Amino acid sequence: MRRDRVDEVVDEWRVQLPDTVGPAMELGKRIHRLAGRLQEIVRAETAAVGLTPAEFDVLSALRRVGAPYALKPSDLASGLLLTSGGISNVLRRLQQDGVVERAADAADARVAWVRLTPKGVTVAERVVRAVTRAQARLFAPVPEQLQHDTVRHLRELLVELGDEAVQEGV
Repeated sequence: MRRDRVDEVVDEWRVQLPDTVGPAMELGKRIHRLAGRLQEIVRAETAAVGLTPAEFDVLSALRRVGAPYALKPSDLASGLLLTSGGISNVLRRLQQDGVVERAADAADARVAWVRLTPKGVTVAERVVRAVTRAQARLFAPVPEQLQHDTVRHLRELLVELGDEAVQEGV
């Protein structure tokens, strides 16, 4: 069997603290390494269009919900695990760039919405496609069946950890 870099780390822990070695350690370290590779891709692709990863996340979340591409700032913050201050800074930069706009709710002036502008829709689609292509390049050497099996196993793992979709089929 071929070995990865995590195997080297685990071997060292097996000597130093053998009681810490097990599937949980190996899974955590491998997911961490893979997440790092994916974060590198996102950083590179978003930087190429002048965005930060947080700005990309906001544009992506707004585009993903479909027309009229609008969410409340609090929903954006909670969905992206940002603080209210963090989301405010990101939204301010995106608004200055003309890719989002803020608008009061027509029925309730206490409610504010963040909406993609037409320019924002274009930018969001361009960067989502660029990131997706980069991810496809990363995984290109991996056999397609292994990709499908891994997706299924990771979904099962997340569900077992309580990370279920709010609505069935979502």
